[in-house]
Amino acid sequence: MKVDIGREIQQSAEETAGKIRGLLAARNVFSVNLISSPGSGKTTLIEKAIEALRGRIRIAVVEGDMETDIDAARIRRHGVQVHQINTRSSCHIPPFLLLSALDHLDLDAADLLFVENVGNLVCPAEVPLGEDLRVVALSVAEGDEKPLKYPLVFKTSDLLVITKTDLLPYVKFDTDRVKTAARAVNPRVEVFEVSSYTGSGLSSFLERIEELCRRKIG
Repeated sequence: MKVDIGREIQQSAEETAGKIRGLLAARNVFSVNLISSPGSGKTTLIEKAIEALRGRIRIAVVEGDMETDIDAARIRRHGVQVHQINTRSSCHIPPFLLLSALDHLDLDAADLLFVENVGNLVCPAEVPLGEDLRVVALSVAEGDEKPLKYPLVFKTSDLLVITKTDLLPYVKFDTDRVKTAARAVNPRVEVFEVSSYTGSGLSSFLERIEELCRRKIG
């Protein structure tokens, strides 16, 4: 008998993602799966969201890294719930680890859950986490060819955030090329250009996150 291991693994991941989705729906929590290469500014975006939405939206965070709790420690200083997942050799957060991590959070005290995935544009794109919203971040320092080289993550994401735009005068990066390539594989993707350093574009991005969150939590 021939067994398709890859298909079974994917089916198991989708089943677990469904359990996550059901659990978060029951607790009325809106979840965001944040994906990018290492160093694109994911953690900083979460920090800015915590600061901007404090008092309006209760935020909890799951941090995914192969090693260390450096990013979780940063988030913890903001006084919100955070749980660290160390994946060791895995290049993404597996759904079963996220499901386990949710046991360490008081979901009844959260409206919005950020899941900061392991820095990678490939593996996380293939694995569902039961999220309500998938966001891919791309810094201008990474190069403008990424939607062409790694189309799946742009195809499966709802929002594209072009980060570190304050560096545009110093790097070769064509934002129009990125938008065109991203929309070629995903015409519905929403694009935001932001700089966490200057604050440019942040309000529009965070307002959109809040709007989508409130649609679910009421």
